[in-house]
Amino acid sequence: MEGVKLDMWGYEVRTSSDSCISAINSYYHQVLSYGRERSVILEALVHDKDCVLANILAASFLCSSDPSRAPSHIQAAKSLLEQATKYEKAVFDAVIYLISQDRDDDVAVELYFKLLKDFPRDLVSLKRAQVLCFYMARADLSLDLVQQVLPINQEENYIYGMLAFPLLELGKMADAEKAAKKGFEINKQDYWAQHALCHVLQYECHFKEAVEFMEGCSSSWSSCGSFMLTHNWWHVALCYLEGSSPIQRVLEIYDHCILKELERSDAACPEVYLNAVGLLLRLYVRGEIDAADDRLKILAGCLTDEVNWYIEWHFDCLILWALASTGELSKAEDLLKGLKSRFSRMSKKKQQKMHRGMLLAEALYEYGRGNDKEALQLLGPDFDANNCKVIGASDEQVDVFNEIWYSTLLNTGQAVKAIEVIEKQIKKREGVPFLWRLLERAYNLAGKKEAAIIGEKARALETAYFK
Repeated sequence: MEGVKLDMWGYEVRTSSDSCISAINSYYHQVLSYGRERSVILEALVHDKDCVLANILAASFLCSSDPSRAPSHIQAAKSLLEQATKYEKAVFDAVIYLISQDRDDDVAVELYFKLLKDFPRDLVSLKRAQVLCFYMARADLSLDLVQQVLPINQEENYIYGMLAFPLLELGKMADAEKAAKKGFEINKQDYWAQHALCHVLQYECHFKEAVEFMEGCSSSWSSCGSFMLTHNWWHVALCYLEGSSPIQRVLEIYDHCILKELERSDAACPEVYLNAVGLLLRLYVRGEIDAADDRLKILAGCLTDEVNWYIEWHFDCLILWALASTGELSKAEDLLKGLKSRFSRMSKKKQQKMHRGMLLAEALYEYGRGNDKEALQLLGPDFDANNCKVIGASDEQVDVFNEIWYSTLLNTGQAVKAIEVIEKQIKKREGVPFLWRLLERAYNLAGKKEAAIIGEKARALETAYFK
């Protein structure tokens, strides 16, 4: 057909420009590889400003990077929609609904199921749908989406990393490991597959193996965008921390691998701050306050800048803790008021889903202020951080909130309850020294003579990985 080219999936796009298609294909690669050159989609419009697919993909990119520029591309795509191909129209329908302010997440997911049924090779649309499912805390839907298109994509780059992540979130570790390894075998620079394999090793307390694997891959991470680069290093630092490595190694990663990203001219600062503050919170919960205090004060100074607020709920929760714990109470209160206002404007359906996220935000504010009793009341007697994943966080990212809950139980003298929940967690992850230290403390508070035995177990694990 005249004026139609095929993209890398083999789907028809209305354009006469090879350069436009080339830029679209480059954008696909950047999205799937978590690259830092996703702005390449704007080059497609230089070569063909009337390409519907280029306009709607540009709008999707700009919605997060430069929202004021997105509407003109949305309007351009709409005005040209009649001449677009079937594929372009399907992508337009799914993207335009996804970026609408009043979207219903369930409807958005259904649009992607339909799109991927008709165009199953479009892995970028699959990735976009999986990100949506992540923020819905619906790993089951994410798995259904990837399994729907897997038969036709079995030899494709990136499909197995995309399969591994929802398997991880559903606790299917053996299947996740198998998928991640297969993705890594196909493409050694599939950073998402590397990340998924690290998740498995970390969960199973193979901390040294995880560190060796990720550090062996790290030389290729320079092409990653700010989030993926610093998040992979966050995982490495966390494996050192959970394996009771000398704390200096964790701080070296914070200083030279995470914060160093800020020196790059194209760094996305909020993405760096997210991983930085998440790591510092882990240090604080483990009592490493002296090691992290100066770093947290510097970081909190950056987080007073409201340009970093309201990007995502998980980040806002961490900012609340950082501001409250460093005495920036006025700013923390402003952020908390803003979150409450946003919550009040949500639909009833969305409020029901985000209710635990709102309570978590309030709890972290109180925890940062040192008000353990108030924080514990907000978390509740049956807290489970997995129920808070709707804030947009993985199992490993929310696990610190469980650790905060255990600590507040102990700090308020509720030793019996603490023993119950910590022992339950140890059954899942027996090799984490910090959990045994918490249990030892709980046994001492309860006056149990077994505390000495628990302490010996903790000491043995603390020397098992890196010393």
